[in-house]
Amino acid sequence: MGTPGGAPADQLSFEGALERLEAIVDRLEDGELGLEAALAAFEEGVALSRRLAGELDTAERRIEILVQTGEGTGAEPFDPPDEPDD
Repeated sequence: MGTPGGAPADQLSFEGALERLEAIVDRLEDGELGLEAALAAFEEGVALSRRLAGELDTAERRIEILVQTGEGTGAEPFDPPDEPDD
């Protein structure tokens, strides 16, 4: 599902996806969405949350690799595992 007037959610930057998730949470907390709209927003929010958590995990692993190698000069690129199909 894309953002209103913007790029599809899967093409957003990390920061853009986080902003989109925050906007979804705000809409859900307002309690003014109908059931179908709320379910769709919740579904998009869960997908964004999973994507963001995965990106944070990847960044954390990259940092761990850099720290383990000292100054990062001998770091190897992190190749994240394939994501399981849902």
